[in-house]
Amino acid sequence: MFKKSGILNCQLKNKMRELIPKYQQDLKDVKTKYGDKVIGEVKVSQVLGGMRGIQGLFYETSKLDANKGILLRNQNLFDLTKSLRYKGSEEPIVESLLWFLFTGEIPTEKQTEFVINDLHKRNYEMHVGDVDKFEKFLQTLPCDMHPMTQLSLSVLYLQKFSKFAKAYRSGVNKSQYWETYYEDCMNLIAVLPRIAAIIYNKCFHEGRKTEKYDYSRHYAENLAHMMGYNSDEIINYLSHYLVLHSDHEGGNVSAHTSFLVSSALSDPFYSYSAGLNGLAGPLHGLANQEVLRWLLDCQKAIGADASDEALIKYTKDMLAQGKVIPGYGHAVLREVDPRYVIQVQFGDRYMPNDKLFKLVKQCYKVIPNILKETGKVQNPWPNVDCSSGVILYHYGIKEFDFYTVIFGVSRALGVLPTLTWARAYGLPIERPGSVTLDWIKNKFADKI
Repeated sequence: MFKKSGILNCQLKNKMRELIPKYQQDLKDVKTKYGDKVIGEVKVSQVLGGMRGIQGLFYETSKLDANKGILLRNQNLFDLTKSLRYKGSEEPIVESLLWFLFTGEIPTEKQTEFVINDLHKRNYEMHVGDVDKFEKFLQTLPCDMHPMTQLSLSVLYLQKFSKFAKAYRSGVNKSQYWETYYEDCMNLIAVLPRIAAIIYNKCFHEGRKTEKYDYSRHYAENLAHMMGYNSDEIINYLSHYLVLHSDHEGGNVSAHTSFLVSSALSDPFYSYSAGLNGLAGPLHGLANQEVLRWLLDCQKAIGADASDEALIKYTKDMLAQGKVIPGYGHAVLREVDPRYVIQVQFGDRYMPNDKLFKLVKQCYKVIPNILKETGKVQNPWPNVDCSSGVILYHYGIKEFDFYTVIFGVSRALGVLPTLTWARAYGLPIERPGSVTLDWIKNKFADKI
């Protein structure tokens, strides 16, 4: 089934135990040396505009650079999609990513295998003695309840297993908070694919039994297998998808919400459930559904093999009606989203003749120029939502409301390691100050 060696299954945690004192000292040194330095000025427009672009959050595992793109642990995604592969896999795999995000080091094949076996062991232990109760609970949730609501509730159900909550109640020293936080995070990561698959099958494929977790498969293989898909191509895409969507700096809604709730020393189950509720919003995790609907409507209106001219007219008509073109633009990036580029490269390899995918590429040819002409768009380039839903749709996963659940499984891979490090660093509760409109007017009344 899986290797039960205690030495084998604690390798990642031992590596973190080795790294943490060094990083704790680094944080202390930075606070001492630069604590009084000013990072930047905050404009009233930023305060009133959702704190957009304010540099005020310490988040270690990823960073967005307007021109360099998305960096995970200071490495770009193009390199990581190659270096996080395992034993000749065509795509990077989740277990390699986890080692990397927890430690900052590219894993060896042996270290990736440690994580594979560790997740198998955790999946087994989380289900022993409670699998029937938990899966019966899942089955009681009505199918007209949104899949994201079901996922969030499932994570909350598992909160009763929190080792961190138990350790905190017993008075564990704060220097050891990270130890049980790590255990909770890895346990939650281990069971998310099965939760997602059960929700998928019961809501969208009535009567289809969710296959048992297979201890001979890696993470994405199990997700695909339990959802009822076993082709190599869809396994490759889910591996690819889970890695690309895992982490996106700390300021996005799902990451920041999880980070904020965790700062109150809420355990990972409470914290990540809160993040999932943010991810369910149409301005965040639902965005790829909006793009896919737009593309399908566009294809229906102008035809599957329409000319560039027809697409230009359709797009300009949409803008003239005051509508937005979904999937274009980004809050931080000022270049093409690297995840979009990587996904298009995937599509070129596996589905070059798919007409909807061809439309995605055609849109890239014409839409940025149209948006530039308006003079109102800072970033006219496509983001990852332009392509991600189209590829899921190609492989037969056409249930739009489930897309965000897959996103939720992925985002856990980036957020939960960060929450563990927050406890290792001993970061305090988040408590920014707030202002009123009268405060702003009085502050600047004599300076305008």
